[in-house]
Parts: sequence; C-alpha cells; structure tokens
Amino acid sequence: MADINLKEVTLIVGVVTACYWNSLFCGFVFDDVSAILDNKDLHPSTPLKTLFQNDFWGTPMSEERSHKSYRPLTVLTFRLNYLFSELKPMSYHLLNMIFHAAVSVIFLKVCRLFLDNKSSVIASLLFAVHPVHTEAVTGVVGRAELLSSIFFLAAFLSYTKSKGPDNSIVWTPIALTVFLVAVATLCKEQGITVVGICCVYEVFIAQGYTLPLLCTTAGQFLRGKGGIPFSMLQTLIKLIVLMFSTLLLVVIRVQVIQSQLPVFTRFDNPAAVSPTPTRQLTFNYLLPVNAWLLLNPSELCCDWTMGTIPLIESFLDIRNLATFTFFCFLGALGVFSLRYPGDSSKTVLMALCLMALPFIPASNLFFPVGFVVAERVLYVPSMGFCILVAHGWQKISNKSVLKKLSWVCLSMVILTHALKTLHRNWDWESEYTLFMSALKVNKNNAKLWNNVGHALENEKNFERALKYFLQATHVQPDDIGAHMNVGRTYKNLNRTKEAEESYMMAKSLMPQIIPGKKYAARIAPNHLNVYINLANLIRANESRLEEADQLYRQAISMRPDFKQAYISRGELLLKMNKPLKAKEAYLKALELDRNNADLWYNLAIVHIELKEPNEALKNFNHALELNPKHKLALFNSAILMQESGEVKLRPEARKRLLSYINEEPQDANGYFNLGMLAMDDKKDTEAEMWMKKAIKLQADFRSALFNLALLYSQTAKELMALPILEELLRYYPDHIKGLILKGDILMNQKKDILGAKKCFEKILEMDPSNVQGKHNLCVVYFEEKDLLKAERCLVETLALAPHEEYIQRHLNIVRDKISSSSLIEQPVFPAAKTSGVGEKILAENVKEIGSEPRPTQIIKTSDNKSQSKSNKQLGKITDKETPHKTTKDIKEIEKKRVAALKRLEEIERILNGE
Repeated sequence: MADINLKEVTLIVGVVTACYWNSLFCGFVFDDVSAILDNKDLHPSTPLKTLFQNDFWGTPMSEERSHKSYRPLTVLTFRLNYLFSELKPMSYHLLNMIFHAAVSVIFLKVCRLFLDNKSSVIASLLFAVHPVHTEAVTGVVGRAELLSSIFFLAAFLSYTKSKGPDNSIVWTPIALTVFLVAVATLCKEQGITVVGICCVYEVFIAQGYTLPLLCTTAGQFLRGKGGIPFSMLQTLIKLIVLMFSTLLLVVIRVQVIQSQLPVFTRFDNPAAVSPTPTRQLTFNYLLPVNAWLLLNPSELCCDWTMGTIPLIESFLDIRNLATFTFFCFLGALGVFSLRYPGDSSKTVLMALCLMALPFIPASNLFFPVGFVVAERVLYVPSMGFCILVAHGWQKISNKSVLKKLSWVCLSMVILTHALKTLHRNWDWESEYTLFMSALKVNKNNAKLWNNVGHALENEKNFERALKYFLQATHVQPDDIGAHMNVGRTYKNLNRTKEAEESYMMAKSLMPQIIPGKKYAARIAPNHLNVYINLANLIRANESRLEEADQLYRQAISMRPDFKQAYISRGELLLKMNKPLKAKEAYLKALELDRNNADLWYNLAIVHIELKEPNEALKNFNHALELNPKHKLALFNSAILMQESGEVKLRPEARKRLLSYINEEPQDANGYFNLGMLAMDDKKDTEAEMWMKKAIKLQADFRSALFNLALLYSQTAKELMALPILEELLRYYPDHIKGLILKGDILMNQKKDILGAKKCFEKILEMDPSNVQGKHNLCVVYFEEKDLLKAERCLVETLALAPHEEYIQRHLNIVRDKISSSSLIEQPVFPAAKTSGVGEKILAENVKEIGSEPRPTQIIKTSDNKSQSKSNKQLGKITDKETPHKTTKDIKEIEKKRVAALKRLEEIERILNGE
C-alpha cells in the first residue's frame, strides 16, 4: 500500500470545498429540526450522561416513542457545535464538510489496498463529488454517516495490519479494530458491519483463499483425509475474536434499546406491513432502485416514504425484471470474485462487500426500518461503487484505443457530478426549497405535500399551506397526520367548524382497539395528538369543557405514558377551576419526565392558584435548576419574590429579572419590574432608568408611564412628571390615578386651578362615587372661594365615605368659615399649600404594581404538528394588571395615609387662619 501524498490530499480537500462551499449558507431543515433545534441534549445545562440515555433525537431510550437510534457520539459533536455557536447553522455545516473531506482522504488510503495510485485518486474524487452524498453532508443529521464512516474505515485499515511475518497474528491492531468498531457503532449503527468486511478481507485477500479452495479443504477435512492447515487455524482464531467482539456489541446494543424495535406505521414503510409476496417483491425491488441512484443520481429526493414507490403486488409486474437483472449482474460479479484468484477478482470482491454489507441494516431484508429509500444510507455503499467504477475505468484505459475516450468520459462524469452536487446543495437552503425540489421528483408522497405546508405555515402563510395539506389528503386519504394538519390550519384561519370536522376525520381513521392487543404498539405516538388538538379546539367553548376533558382522558387510557395528554389536561382543569385535579395531572406527567422544566413551571402556577406561594417558588426554582434560562420561570419567580415583601429576596429577584431581560431584551415587562424593585429599594435614579427603557420599548406601557410620573412627583420633580402624565392620558384617558396626580401637580406646582378642576370633574364623570376625586374637587371649590358649593360638595363626599374623619373635619372648617364670613370680611388665604390633593390618595395604593403581563401564566400546549415537525412549548402572558394587594402594598398605603394626614393638618391650620 503506497502512502498518500500532500498533493493528493490537497486535491481532494479542494474538490470537496468546491462542491460543498454553498452548503455553509443552508439552514436547519427536515430532520435537523428534531435532532438540533428541539434536542435539549445539545444544551450545556443537560448532564452529559443524558446523551447516553437518550436516542439521537433526545428521547429517552426507555420510552416507546423512541426511534431507538442510539448515536451518543454524534450528538456529542452537535453539543460541541452548540457550545461554540449555539444554533447558528453555518458551524454545523462547516464541520460536516470537514468530516466529508476526512472520509474522502481516508477512503483514498483504503483504495490503495486494491487499486493503483491513479485509479485510487479517481475513486476518491468520484466519492467526494457524488451527488447522492448531499443528504449526508449538507443535511446536518447526516453527520452520523460521516462520523461512523471515519471510524469504519479506520477500523478496517487497522485490521489490515494484523497479519505479521510468517502469517503470525498481531493482536494490537485487532484490539484497536474492536475499539474503533465500537466507536463507529456509537456514531451510527451500521458501523458494526465493518467486522464482516474485515472477515472477508482476512479470508480472501490476506490469506488469498478462493471459494473452490475453501470447499476442497473443508471436504477433505470432513472426509478425514487431511487436517486444517496452520494458516487456516490462525485465520479462524482471528475470525472468532472478531465475531465474539461483534456479538458482545450486538448484545449491548439490544440491551440499550431494551429489546424493543421502534414503532413505525404503514405510512413510513408501506411494504413492511404488506402480505406475502408483496413485501418480498417490493423489498427486493428496492435494491436495484438504490443501485440506480448510485449509477444515475439525476433525480434525488429527501423523502421516499409513503406512496413514492408503489408496492409490487404481482409476479407479473414489469419492475420485477429490474430486480432479476440486478441479481443476475450481482451474482456474476460475486462468482467472478470468489471463484478466480488474482488482483482483479480481489478488487471486485472488496467493492461488492463495501456495497452490500453496510447496506444490510437499511435493506428491510432482516427487520423493517422507518423508510423505503434513504439516500444518506448509501454513503458507505457508494465507496464500493466508486471502487468498481475506478477499476473498470482502469481496465478500459489500459487499452490504447479507448484511452482518450475513457479520460473524456471520466472527466465528464466527475464534472457533471460536481455541478449536480453544487446545485443540489441549494435545495437544502430551507425547508420550502427542499420539499418543493422533492415534489418535482415525486408527487405521490403525501408527506412531501404536508412538509411544504409546514414550511408555509411557519411563514404564517396559512392559505397556501392549507392547499398543500388538502392535496396531501387527496394523495393519501387515510393519512391521519394530513387531516390533523388541515384541522390545525383551519383553526389558524379561525374556521373552527372546518377545523373540528378535519380533526374528527383524523380521529375516525385511528385504529380500533383490538381486545388483548396492546394499543400503543399499533399506532404512531404523534397520531394520538389528534385527541389533544381536538380537545384544545373545543375547549374554547365554555360549554364543552367536560367534552374536552373526556378526550384527554381517552388519550391517556390509550397510552398511559402519554405525557402531553396530562399536561394539556392539567391546563384545562385549571381553567375549570379544579386546581387540585390539575396538580394531580402535572404530578403524573412529572412521574414520566422529571427533567422537564416546563412541567415544574406549570406545577408552580398551580400552587399560585392554590395560594401556596412558597411551594410555587420551590417549583420555579426546580424549573430553573433544569433550565437556568427558562424565561417564564425567571420572570414569574422574580415577581413572586417581589410581591412577597421580603427584603432578603429582592437581590435574587433582581438577578432573575436581569437574566430575563438578557434572554428577552425586547420585553418591556422585565425592565418595568426592575424599576419597581429599584423604587422599593429607594434607588430613584436606577428606577428612572429602567422605567424609561420599558417605555422606549413600549410607548403605551400604562403602568410604566404612571409609575415614572409618580417617581418624579415623589422626588420633587413634579414638572418632569407632567409630560409623562399627558402621554399616559393620551393613551388611557380614563386613568383615574393619572388624573388625580395630574390635578395635584396642576394645583400645587402650576397653580392651574381650572386645569386641576377639569381633571377632578372628569374623574367624577367616569366614577361619581370616587371619594378622592370628589374631595379634591371640594378643595378646588374652596380655592375658588365658593364656600357654599364647597360645603355641599363635602356633604356629598361625606355621604360616600362616612367613616373618613378628615372629610368631617374639613366640612366643619368650611362651615366655620361660612359663619365667620357673615360677620367679618373673609381673609385672603395663601396659595402655597392650599390643597395637597395628591397626598389624599388614601383609598388605594399610589403605585401601579402590575406589569402589563400577568405573572401567573401557564405554559400552554399548541396544536401538535405531524410529519416530523416538533413544537415548542412557550406560553405568552396576558395583558392584565395585578388585581390584588400584597402586604407590602398595604404598608405603603399606610405610609401614604400618615403623610396625607400631616398635610391635612397643615390645610386645617390654613383654613383656620392660624
């Protein structure tokens, strides 16, 4: 084996870069969404051990809905990407491109075992540019193929060094091979098939046996005419070690999946549930289909499931000729490679092994898989194909007559493949471009119509999305997921009647319960979401809450481990004012998933409804332990701490609000509540800064506008408060507290009695029984020296609040003035401190303590999408003020009451002429 040189490496890396540079500008599409965007195993907050407990998609291997794809080392590389660039796709695509270049270089080294230098480079170049690899390289989830291939080839190269002088065994390369096989298998399951290739290499390449020689030796041994040669015994020992190691890996792998195969539906792989001979004929036909993709990659498709390839239901189907031709050609190559000695036969044999053995796990021949055809699983088999092509080219080019033609044809193949790859990469730019390109190849796959609809739905283009979803139901009328998608889109378009009809159609297509048979094993877990979506729809009608609850319970009865049903039911029970039952539902969901931060958050909301703030805070803290960046938990736990009135909790509340605004820098509520905390701590400058930031983000932020004005008023900056109040009253002309504060400033600072009078009169127009507004208007009448009118006004005010002592005292003072005015000339009263109106806000807290959102918002479930689309659970907060007063608020009221009474004493002294 000749070593590869730097020029060859540079050439291959350069070609890979030229073919895949545009993949760097692609996003996360198709399966990337589930494996990357929705996979919490990528987050640094998730313990590393969880990677070895969950499948490739972040689902616990113990759960039945798990795909059973165990690839923790691949997920670990995703996690490293996340550590450096979080969810920016460019770094993920760059690493994939680097891995593909590495595989191509290592493959060149493997080719040197069977081909000459020139042919090896050609095989490696063809592999580097082959368009069928775009799914494995440009699709981020294809990294499993890339990583597995690196260790796959490394294991094989290591094994080739296990033969020492005089046919002795070198154990170090064998041990390294076993280790590399295990690593390859932890990247993707097909990595284990390299053991079979090592066995074939040992017998037919390293030892040079042919099939006739093996048969002759075995026959002589069985007839007792000869023993087993020493070299063959050495070979047997090596094979036994390899096979034992493989068996151990298989046992471990079976234990990991807990002896359960994943649950697939007939939509994923129709042939897998078809009767004999349809199943066998279709599965065998898929072999030449895959071979044709390698030979002619002109029409590539990201999804070959459902009706893409119609079932072969008869021996008379013309497609059986393709199957027959394929097996004849494969058999002829097999006979040639096994029967005849020589370098050519050895090359063909290893090429066939590289094509066939790694493909076995995806072939459906031994166990069903969740797809019909998948281009990414051809990544390793294409290596054998490239070796065959390069070897054939070598044979042709050796003939002088065809030498130039062979070079021209080879150059054309490599160039057209490279251009096709470059063009194909753009299809992976977005989900819309990917699925639209697939529909050009295949219009009989309902899943493709669904996924184009999903892409449009994500862009809020519901009308166009509906057309594609409806087309999916026409292509596959019994597709439950398609009818669910139609229902969800009708709901988004506020066409609830049609939405319910679509959900009911999907529900009617669900398999019927068969006595004695486990229901969950016969249905895709996401199809049960039809009950969740239908219940979420009808519970908008208050009269149908019990009906919605019945749907949730029905889903739970079908699948007791259906976590989403418990979550949705808990939310409904809260709406039905049954917090104790809601608590039970969430506790049941937590039994199924104790590491779900959203569940702990929702349980905290239940405790708030149960008036158990301490328990609520504990659950908020638990949610933040699992996800320190849980935005709603950060915000609402900070509000809870703030409302508790405990000074010792304020620093932590501030810390959480700062974390919240770091996560949600455009949410004015975070800045507002930081301002309220600063006001509580008498940090006026800081409070002013936070309030201004809140108003900058949300100009009509009611509470922020009022409290900033109040802050100015309390810090002797009344004139600065006035324009803020004008802005507040422009958005909210009925804001009574704002009108009172404005009237106070106009009366005391601007000496604008008429302006103050208009404010108080407007309050009484909206609320004739408002004691504050009424009393302050009485003071205005007194300032206008209309004592009789002031007296009548105070009498009316006293009738509204007969227990308010200060009103009675003021009435007595006015009456005394009326009596004395008939005897002597009424004195002129000083105007500086005539009213103190703003200090008379005695019946309610001066501050508006409620931010625009409610701090007790449940994380709601949204309609669940089918067809490999995942949903995020994040509730939005409703636009309400806090309706209740805390202990802190009451203390604040008392402080204001004391201050007001002092001002009233000053007014009394003025009125008495002291």
